[in-house]
Amino acid sequence: MAYNWESLVLQLEKDGISDPAVLDAIASVPREIFISEEDLKPCAYEDEALPIECNQTISQPFVVAYMTERLGLMPDHEVLEVGTGSGYQTAILAKIVSHVYTIERHRRLHELALGRFKELGLKNITAIVADGSKGWPERRTFDRILVAAGSVDVPPALLDQLSPCGAMILPSGPQGRQRLTLITRCNGRTASQRLLPVRFVPLLEDG
Repeated sequence: MAYNWESLVLQLEKDGISDPAVLDAIASVPREIFISEEDLKPCAYEDEALPIECNQTISQPFVVAYMTERLGLMPDHEVLEVGTGSGYQTAILAKIVSHVYTIERHRRLHELALGRFKELGLKNITAIVADGSKGWPERRTFDRILVAAGSVDVPPALLDQLSPCGAMILPSGPQGRQRLTLITRCNGRTASQRLLPVRFVPLLEDG
């Protein structure tokens, strides 16, 4: 079956995505690989979220592209992703930056994503199963952080792992009133900007 990724890229450009690195990544990552349900594969290049295992979703391509673009990624960046999910967003990031560290709460999703990364030959991804709200287990900072699950407040552990000149994007706010939030740090100051309304699955934390 042929999949029309060109139409998706054109649609993203019409919707305001302009970063060539982001558009190239979208064009080079086959979204159908990240969808297990055969009946849904024909929808792979529609600009919509789709259900995946563990009652989770693969995000709408526009949201993936928008979050990626707003981070202002550079080739030498190291990125922390919270919520590996299907691995699609992870793969997009890995096409742009030096290394992606990704955390998933569901072991089944983690294992499926590892297989997809191997199939695509992506070797600049380190993936673990853990509570993403606590950040990466080792004490360190990241140039950029992308959170692909919603929480009412920004997890303090993630703020602690954001570099002094870093940026983090995440869906925040109560369910039904979430918005993407961009947090930036520069010259010792932290700023927060509320962006698009979105609907993400909740960020799962250990009880």
